[in-house]
Amino acid sequence: MDNIIAPERMNFIRSKKDQGCVFCKQSVRDENLVLYDDGVITYMMNKYPYNPGHVLIVPNRHVASLDELTTDERLKIINGMDVAVRVIKEGMNPHAFNLGLNLGLAAGAGIIDHLHVHVVPRWTGDTNFMTCLAETRVTPQDVRVTCNELKPLFEKLLKERAA
Repeated sequence: MDNIIAPERMNFIRSKKDQGCVFCKQSVRDENLVLYDDGVITYMMNKYPYNPGHVLIVPNRHVASLDELTTDERLKIINGMDVAVRVIKEGMNPHAFNLGLNLGLAAGAGIIDHLHVHVVPRWTGDTNFMTCLAETRVTPQDVRVTCNELKPLFEKLLKERAA
């Protein structure tokens, strides 16, 4: 058996777990994973990314399904996917993207009660033997470092679009 040492996980393991929606809790915003909040949707880093640069687009209102979204929320989410792709392209130069929603437990949703869109940058060869054979994902950059690199790019693009 292989051992992977991740000492930063101990703080999470020992921490008191809050009840309620992970996206609605203020503690999520306090962890500096928020890239931009326009009042309707929030762009944030995925705390447990599939790849570096894995961004979530989350409506600020607690809704679980597409039919609960307002027209404004739907439009902002679709436009938000374009914004996230453009920013990640500029900041990280990926070869491709996966974009999507997992609606419901059977669809693979880890958080079923608050709709969110995944924007995952992909690089040729980013799935290697560790993922395929060892069922282990290696993330080469700390999510907070990626957040600090992408945050100014989100702010710049969204301010340009608002002007």
